[in-house]
Amino acid sequence: MCFLSAPQCYACGVPFPFDVGVQALCVACTGSHPPYENARSALIYDDASRGMILAYKQGDRTDLAPPLTKIMMCPGAVLLERVEIVAPIPLHWTRLISRRYNLAGLLSNRLAKIGRTRSIPDLLVRTKRTGSQGGKSSAGRRRNVIGAFALQQRHKEMLIGKRMLLVDDVLTTVATIETTAQALIKSGSSAVDVLTIARVVTSDL
Repeated sequence: MCFLSAPQCYACGVPFPFDVGVQALCVACTGSHPPYENARSALIYDDASRGMILAYKQGDRTDLAPPLTKIMMCPGAVLLERVEIVAPIPLHWTRLISRRYNLAGLLSNRLAKIGRTRSIPDLLVRTKRTGSQGGKSSAGRRRNVIGAFALQQRHKEMLIGKRMLLVDDVLTTVATIETTAQALIKSGSSAVDVLTIARVVTSDL
């Protein structure tokens, strides 16, 4: 498996082929800085990591949550030291019923426990069932998730002024995490970081 580490974009975490500075940004983030501060992933999503991740996502292998959490702590330890709330990217309720649990939620709960910080698994709600991001252009991906996430209003007061960590399994495109982070910032969060098991690395992120 290919573990991700510096050198990488300070904001989105995409790997650089050579060191260009501690807080250097990729071309995309330089052109438009994302609403989150740091997005980090432990692994590149490739042939070596795909089997394990798909077993967790599609094979009902919830027993993989503990070792995956440990892997995520490689880039996640620094993020957990500074956040006050940890929450997962939510599933639409129809998918939650079919899957029975939110796999990102299992990871976020474990990470919050390790970091001794607060876990709010239902902080966000997915307000519409979005189609797959696969095969869409960058603009199409963003259109696909417009208005797809909202804060559970009963948690609004708790969020105000807090720095939080969003957790997901695979960062396929930045459209989802940007839309989610925007919803949190608009609801009063002071800053948002993102942590995933793996990320897809292409030239079209």
